[in-house]
Amino acid sequence: MSVSLQPHPWETTLLDWAYAPLAASPCARMLKADAQVLRAAYAVCDDITRESSRTFFLASGLLPPDKRHAARALYAFCRVTDNLVDAPDTSVAERQAALDRWRALALDHNPPHDAPVALAWADTRARFHIPAGYAEQLIDGVAQDLDKTRYDSFEELAAYAYGVASTVGLMAMHIIGFTGEQAIPYAIKLGVALQVTNILRDVGEDWANGRLYLPLEELQAFGLSEANIASGRVCNRWRAFIRSQIARTNALYEEALPGIAHLNPDGRFAITAAAQLYRAIMDDIERRDYDVFRGRARIGALGKLSRLPGIWWRSKSL
Repeated sequence: MSVSLQPHPWETTLLDWAYAPLAASPCARMLKADAQVLRAAYAVCDDITRESSRTFFLASGLLPPDKRHAARALYAFCRVTDNLVDAPDTSVAERQAALDRWRALALDHNPPHDAPVALAWADTRARFHIPAGYAEQLIDGVAQDLDKTRYDSFEELAAYAYGVASTVGLMAMHIIGFTGEQAIPYAIKLGVALQVTNILRDVGEDWANGRLYLPLEELQAFGLSEANIASGRVCNRWRAFIRSQIARTNALYEEALPGIAHLNPDGRFAITAAAQLYRAIMDDIERRDYDVFRGRARIGALGKLSRLPGIWWRSKSL
């Protein structure tokens, strides 16, 4: 498949957002913390990653130890942020207040020792020179879920995906190491592809929580409406719609993967694995005849392990 390096129309604004923190955000200062306290803080992040995302835990395990722990501190920071916005039985005002407190703590150069995720995350930011602006963009992106539950166009959805997913890739690049700013467009594409994969997998779950992330304009173009989502019925129009979403997302993965060549060699296998294992979720959606309402598409442990040799080979050939 040929790969275009030209930005998509929706990508231009996202590129501006991605370049801004490099120029505007100072890097975190090294914190002063006891080595044993820091090890315990990173262990908490390892546990959060293991419990919350088996795919990310597996992929990050392919990194050297220092980068592995840093990647899991990044994941734990993201997970805590997301959990605060999705906290059950709390008002929007309460969740906003909790997020504001977490923002201050997560961006603190020297958080207290009784905040292990913030402590490990502060150490990671300082050690790997991660611009604070990306962490702020992620928190802003996740905060959209407090009051925005619908997206009219894919352009709107891509902007949301940048905030909650592309920023993660941009921060991960600093942990792994990258050749220069030419890697940024690839990270944006990969983040959007990963988030749309999540969205396609979680349509039923998100609907139950009052959210619909599918572009409404595109649903309408296929003769579908929110009533179709509410019914959970798989019809030919729904199959055609989901096929179109999968095709675009697969194209984004293909456009993003060459960017892995811009990463430090010791991180290429891990990032290729994360991308390809997530991408395989869409294969399971197809196997389920596009039914994303009953049961969650997934790739089991054996399925993941069986894919690793091919993924390793692809990471070497990029």
